[in-house]
Amino acid sequence: MYAKVLVLRFPPEIVDKPIITNLVRSYNLTFNILKAQIFPRKEGLMVLELRGNKLDYDRGIEYLKRIGVRIEPIDQSIKRDDEACFQCGACTAVCPTGALYIKRPEMEVIFDSERCSGCEWCVKVCPAHAMTVTLSEAE
Repeated sequence: MYAKVLVLRFPPEIVDKPIITNLVRSYNLTFNILKAQIFPRKEGLMVLELRGNKLDYDRGIEYLKRIGVRIEPIDQSIKRDDEACFQCGACTAVCPTGALYIKRPEMEVIFDSERCSGCEWCVKVCPAHAMTVTLSEAE
């Protein structure tokens, strides 16, 4: 089973199409929507975990690209300012995926962007404002 968290950006002209339904039916994929902002006649945004066998996954990604969906790995949208972070660890307490964790014995806060789901909880609790999430062009 192959799984990856992605940011999908839908052009305004296709936000009303059953794109995710087509992924499930035509490419035998499953998904978990982690965040979505879809409005009529505006760019749509979806953060989702996409799962399936690697061949079906690759075919599904090609379908998305072919119809004009921009695909970004989640780590392009979530950043940590290492200069601002003072290693307090508050973010590690709320991170549901373990993307933020404390490396012991150094007591260093590590950010593993591959495990990040884009939930934004770290942004809300960080006293240093070191975490930034830019999931849409307007933000």
